[in-house]
Amino acid sequence: MSRIESRRRAPGSTSPAAESVSGPVSGPVSGPASEPDPSAAPDETPGRAGARTGPRGDAPAASSTRRRLVERLESFGESRWPIVGWAVLVALGLGAMIAAMVPAGPEWLGGVGAVGVSSAFVWALAGRTGGRPVVFGTLAAILGIVVLVSGREDLATGAAVMTCVVTAVLAVMVTVPAVTFAQAARECLLAVLVAGLGALATIGFEPTIKVEDFEYVTFGLALAGILAVVYRLGAGLHGLGRRGVVIVVVGGLLVAVTVLYAELLRRYGTPTLVDSSLDLVRWSRETLGAFPRPIETILGIPALAYGVHMRARRRQGWWVCAFGVAATAAVANSLSNPAIAITESILSAVYGLVVGLAIAFVVIRLDVFLTGSGSTRSSRGRRSRVDEEATAVRPEPRRTQPLH
Repeated sequence: MSRIESRRRAPGSTSPAAESVSGPVSGPVSGPASEPDPSAAPDETPGRAGARTGPRGDAPAASSTRRRLVERLESFGESRWPIVGWAVLVALGLGAMIAAMVPAGPEWLGGVGAVGVSSAFVWALAGRTGGRPVVFGTLAAILGIVVLVSGREDLATGAAVMTCVVTAVLAVMVTVPAVTFAQAARECLLAVLVAGLGALATIGFEPTIKVEDFEYVTFGLALAGILAVVYRLGAGLHGLGRRGVVIVVVGGLLVAVTVLYAELLRRYGTPTLVDSSLDLVRWSRETLGAFPRPIETILGIPALAYGVHMRARRRQGWWVCAFGVAATAAVANSLSNPAIAITESILSAVYGLVVGLAIAFVVIRLDVFLTGSGSTRSSRGRRSRVDEEATAVRPEPRRTQPLH
């Protein structure tokens, strides 16, 4: 019955249920809802408007400030000012060490200069190998200051070993690929100069050493360090290739034979054999003022020159450059022998550089002749060199940029 009545009811009429819910109207009908009063108190309910003014509301501002700070630091790191500051630090340290050698100034001047140069070298090596230069450079400076303040001989000797090893590795790592032999000679000259600065910093700590042991330890640690770095740069041993394996084997044999022969001659050589072997050394020192160190001349400089030349063409060149520490370590520890004057040490390094580059020139020409392409082999003279150099297109980061 109720269904029939609802169907017959007029469209505009109101249902009884609606009338019972709404009830009678006691006053005029109000208009549309009014806007909230702006002067009303804000909602104090937690999690709403109050959260915007709390500690969490400052998070976007702090994040923006941190982002701007990081951008400024990155911009400063990509500018030339860090390099300028590094060069100034090295120059000041070098000046302090030279003043201590004169001598001029306080006694601690040489040690301060050694700390400055060694810290700068640690900074540069960490940056070049993709590490954290600020962290390691600052740590090296703090340790150097502790060594100076403590005055302990064992700490000074350890600092000298560290400085010599870092110098030898850095001198190889700052090189860049060389397309021509002239560029390879330039890179070898730069490596020898860096090693020479490190040699001054090494003796700046005034270590108490036994010369032979010091030379063996620094060379062994430098070789182990550079091989570890090259292993990472070369993406492991599988990046060696057939030629790289041959290079590593030959280089290792040369190192072993040179060191073993020198040690056997020093310990078990008869006086007649030793005297006959030293005749050439005496003649060179009396006539030319110095004698080049064999490990630098025969292995170090040729390996470094040939390595940077190969790096412009093949990645395996880094494995060749690793044996360049035979030269840089020899220069870095050359001033540790008090029986040899500084002038003689400088002449010995120069002679080793010249003779080693002559050996490297022959090795590079032989390598180009044997491994050149068909068009290069068919050419002659200068044209063949130009054709071969045109194919040397392997890029590497700049000297002041990290190697990845």
